[in-house]
Amino acid sequence: MALPPGATRLQLIDLHPPPADIADLVTRGMKRTPRQLPAWLLYDAEGSRLFDAICEQPEYSLTRTETALLERQAGALARALGPGVLVEFGAGSARKVSPLLQALRPQAYVALDISAEHVHSACQALQERHPEVPMLAICCDYSLLEQLPAHPWLDAGRRLGFYPGSSIGNFDPAEAEALLRRLRLLLGEDSRLLIGIDQPKAVERLEAAYDDRAGVSAAFAFNLLQRLNRDLAGDFVPERFHYEARWQSEHSRIAMALVSRQQQTVQLAGRDWHFAAGEPLITEYSVKYSPEAFLQLAGRAGWRGADRWSDPAGDLSLHLLEPG
Repeated sequence: MALPPGATRLQLIDLHPPPADIADLVTRGMKRTPRQLPAWLLYDAEGSRLFDAICEQPEYSLTRTETALLERQAGALARALGPGVLVEFGAGSARKVSPLLQALRPQAYVALDISAEHVHSACQALQERHPEVPMLAICCDYSLLEQLPAHPWLDAGRRLGFYPGSSIGNFDPAEAEALLRRLRLLLGEDSRLLIGIDQPKAVERLEAAYDDRAGVSAAFAFNLLQRLNRDLAGDFVPERFHYEARWQSEHSRIAMALVSRQQQTVQLAGRDWHFAAGEPLITEYSVKYSPEAFLQLAGRAGWRGADRWSDPAGDLSLHLLEPG
């Protein structure tokens, strides 16, 4: 892609997304039955470090499987996507996109993330490996955007969405459908979306993946209590809870929870909250979709399946969607 004289190959647009009202979100979550807090609260600095460690555990194969699939099928994925501008939603550290950038050589790469510092540093690292690709980092909450900001690189070709990691599994089906509708709106009518979906598998494997022997998944959940104590004047005593990850077949999901060991009262966000012995505080859900179930979900959001790639064991799919 030809750039105007004096242009740099990495630019940042900061839309200054308003900070979330954590106290209000936590209060609403604590009133739910069962109690459930937004999963993104897990990802403070220590939580992000622990999640990276989870991805390295032998029981947690999702990241390795998807990365290997992207590397193995990069050429086929690039041919199916066709030329355009690659837009990654929730890019984070953008660790999985390199095979696509290498094979696709997009007219530009656009990374969207809620953290300006995180997305900018991720794009800086990518730019060193792919100096030929113009890169645009956008700090935003894409789940609230009506349209992407005006920029010539975003209009340089058809928008090709990239949403790896089976992150959509952290939303309940209604929220996931709404998010897919939002991505369709942001990408436009003449677009495509490549999305990673973790599939159901043996219960023992699923539960082990989210409750590893080294205890990293448990530490990830318990770090949430430290954040609540720090940011919302909580007085959680971690030793009064235990961590568990259980497969809920009726919902095709793993439920991760901190379970109260005893009857107790916790102060949080200026209120007292009573826990019964055995009562869970849901930290996160992870929904697993069969290919058929996911395409039904995508169809309700205005997408149709154009192609699909899977690892040899059938653990994970990469779906290519087009507006339906």
